[in-house]
Amino acid sequence: MKSLVDISHIEHSTDDLEASFAVMKELRPHLRDRVTYAVQIDHQRTQGYRLLAAWSDGAIVGLAGYRQMDNLLYGRFVYVDDLVVKKSLHRSGVGERLLQAARQQAIALNCENFVLDTGLHMALAQRFYFRQGLLAQGMHFVEPLKQTQLQK
Repeated sequence: MKSLVDISHIEHSTDDLEASFAVMKELRPHLRDRVTYAVQIDHQRTQGYRLLAAWSDGAIVGLAGYRQMDNLLYGRFVYVDDLVVKKSLHRSGVGERLLQAARQQAIALNCENFVLDTGLHMALAQRFYFRQGLLAQGMHFVEPLKQTQLQK
């Protein structure tokens, strides 16, 4: 699989963005439809979000969404929002290639760190990240505010 996959950014092609929806939905099953997804991606692009796609035989088989950020904890860093490979291609090397392409973007941007989060329930993803040289350094806490506001 490694030699058959090309990695490139999805820039402003509506067709390519819509074609990425089915793969992204594997990671983010709450996504409703292609149009809402495209609107959300366009909004995230205003915040520096970029979307790398892994292509095989003209079809998107994996995605890595990332953005360059700065904060007091990490300095300048690239944060990987989304990393997904079609389930049928897990363990094919596509995820490793996407992660490496995002890491290369961080290096090109002169970043000090390369950061991502994964769910505590995702043991296979955690093992994959360890194999890729990423180390767990904390926990991510979330409070869903819409639900909180409804309860008050």
